[in-house]
Amino acid sequence: MRKLLKPTFIIALFFVSNFSFAQNDINDLIDDMLLIADNFAAPGAEGATLQSSAGWFSSASTLNKWQVEVSVHGNALFVPSSKQNKLINNNQFNILEVSSPNGNALLPTVYGGDTDVMFSGEITNPFNQNEKIPIIFDAIDGLDKKIVLHAFPQVTIGLPFKTEIAVRYLPKVFINDVGISTVGLGLKHNFSQYFYKRFNPEDFQFALVANYSNFKADYKFLPIDIEIANLNRIEVDANMYNVQLIGSKLYDNFEVMGGLGYTNSDFDYSFGGTGASLPILNEQLGALGTSEGKFKGNIGFNYYANKFKFSTVFSASGLFNANVGLHYRFN
Repeated sequence: MRKLLKPTFIIALFFVSNFSFAQNDINDLIDDMLLIADNFAAPGAEGATLQSSAGWFSSASTLNKWQVEVSVHGNALFVPSSKQNKLINNNQFNILEVSSPNGNALLPTVYGGDTDVMFSGEITNPFNQNEKIPIIFDAIDGLDKKIVLHAFPQVTIGLPFKTEIAVRYLPKVFINDVGISTVGLGLKHNFSQYFYKRFNPEDFQFALVANYSNFKADYKFLPIDIEIANLNRIEVDANMYNVQLIGSKLYDNFEVMGGLGYTNSDFDYSFGGTGASLPILNEQLGALGTSEGKFKGNIGFNYYANKFKFSTVFSASGLFNANVGLHYRFN
């Protein structure tokens, strides 16, 4: 029995050792893929934050109690070249290398264009420590976007005490291989009412705004086979919380608005695809999710025509976004 246990133990130790080497390589490969995902998707998450916080309220004045306003908004996000590409080098990776003579490469982000850069590396075969499994795949191509358009409907209702509540919702739609959905809730309370004895709509108005938005984006790309998984998309789930102080002044049918706010965003990333290691990869990717806070400045203009209002709001916070809206007021 002892003679049998000894070789059995040696065989078991051999397999444990092999799997240990292989698992270390897999963990290193997962870390490399996390870096690739973050470099690719982070600018998209930043853009989603700005677009989701834009256009909630274009005036500090409020609707009458129980008055309803239906709006259609369109965002145009302007992407600078610095957000379209990301410089990487081989020193940042554990397993992978880029196909570049100097070990550096300028890779596209989600907003960038196509690239001919390739990644290569190798991992240990779990059944044979002396054998390496090669990994070769193309870097992810971007969407080649200098301007990102995003439209959504919104309903706003006037509440008592010069307060408004707004709801926006857009089910998942695909535009150029990008699936986008958004849902949000916003509140606005007018504070000018506490400072003017006689409240006049043409007086300077200021209000406090708070809103929450959830923005989901699904970026499809050509399948990548990394042996441990086959990947074909990156999903971004962003939750945004925004607080903003806005002021506005009405001149007959024309209104000027300005505001300053702070947005806190939580981002979660995940890969889509197949493979036994995909859940582990996404678990690690979920731990990579970040929280980020940024100040945001707004300036806007409104034009009123009977029950219609046309609004334009420009926002800046690392990126620049223009929001236009067509509003119709009932009652």
